[in-house]
Amino acid sequence: MNASPPPQPRQSSGWTNGLALLSLVLSGLLWISGLVDSLQRPSVGNSLELRQQELTALAAPALPAGLRQALTGAQPLEALRLDLQKQVDEDPVPPAAQQQLQLALLERQAGQGAAARQRLQGLNQQVPPEQRLLLAALLEPASSLDPAELELATLEPLVNGWALTPLSRQLVCQALGGPLADCEDRLAQQAAVLRLLGTTLVPVLLLLLGSSLLLRELWLRWRGKAAPPPPLVSPPLNLAEVTLLIAGGFVVLGELVMPLVLTPLLQGLLKPLSSQPALQQGLLVLGLYSGLMTAPLVLLWSQLRPHAPRPQGGWLQWHWRPLASALRRAVVQVLLVLPLVALVGWVLERLVGDPGGSNPLLELVLNSANPLALLCFAITALVLAPLFEETLFRGVLLPVLAQRWGGLAAVVISALLFGIAHLSLGELPPLFVLGLGLGWLRLQSGRLGASVLMHSLWNGLTFANLLLLAS
Repeated sequence: MNASPPPQPRQSSGWTNGLALLSLVLSGLLWISGLVDSLQRPSVGNSLELRQQELTALAAPALPAGLRQALTGAQPLEALRLDLQKQVDEDPVPPAAQQQLQLALLERQAGQGAAARQRLQGLNQQVPPEQRLLLAALLEPASSLDPAELELATLEPLVNGWALTPLSRQLVCQALGGPLADCEDRLAQQAAVLRLLGTTLVPVLLLLLGSSLLLRELWLRWRGKAAPPPPLVSPPLNLAEVTLLIAGGFVVLGELVMPLVLTPLLQGLLKPLSSQPALQQGLLVLGLYSGLMTAPLVLLWSQLRPHAPRPQGGWLQWHWRPLASALRRAVVQVLLVLPLVALVGWVLERLVGDPGGSNPLLELVLNSANPLALLCFAITALVLAPLFEETLFRGVLLPVLAQRWGGLAAVVISALLFGIAHLSLGELPPLFVLGLGLGWLRLQSGRLGASVLMHSLWNGLTFANLLLLAS
């Protein structure tokens, strides 16, 4: 289609073919098992929905009257209560104490005093002694504090050990009889307004911009005015070698063997950080992903090393320079793909609901308040994952397949394997569409660096949204 003739790859030996076939069978079994198991993993979607509802309720009083109805609805506290009640009722796992406390406070706000009291009494039997002081004050507010002197600052002795959100602190203050004006945290409400705009208005604007760019791109292609793609250089590897690289190096060694070897070693090294579990988890994730990358990258280096001379720009066509144009292509492609991924996600939710199986890293980012842990997660998601995954799927697999079956088939197959590799059946359709966008950019730009930047930008948008909801 658009690939320049590469040096002919070497004929694989019998042991290479046999090892590739064995790796393919093992990786197939591992991927099928992982996809099935993903249906049993909890979805981060429920947590994100609750965080969004809580953010909306906190921001509502500080919003201008003209925007309040449009952004928060008529009764944001009641919407939060109903959503929280639904998730508590449907989740087989007992809710966290903070969730139960917030639900009891919202029930009291809604005039369901008996239900709130019953929930608080049950919670009193579950929490440690240092948390019962607050429950006692809520169950018997008249004998605890003088409402006339109650404000947020006086709650500190009561809320010790609870790690309450600003909204929950406000609800506690009001439940104890404090005046609304003294219970509201104006700074937290104003910060919530900015975060709410970042999680609602900004995505809408990006979707509108992306949709207009997508229509423009389709119009140009229909008119035949799109620029022709540059030559695509393929690494001199045959299908057996690529199969061995991805199935053997990435799946069997990277996803199966390396975690078995590295997990106990890293846990031992990180044991001194047991008092900081978030940082410990962040370093563990960073270490495990670095280990996952090692085997396939070493294997790829050994496969390419005998082939010389290398073409200009290398076998993988990184072509980082000029960086500005690579970044521009990446930004445009992110905007083009965004409405398509959103559409697929919307259709999937309407057809099957939330199938679960979210990437565990999303939950870790959402619930972590440790800056160093977040830095570890950011390095993993924004640097290591884009570099590694694009090297395998768009740097090696796509051009090798394009030489044999054409660019379109190569983009589709590499996108499908990219989606499956994330081992989440519920996220497979959106990831497949994202993979199509990454592959199309690789094909049309001839630059692997642009695909890496696009992948990093995409993960960065997800990461930023999680941080806004977690703050």
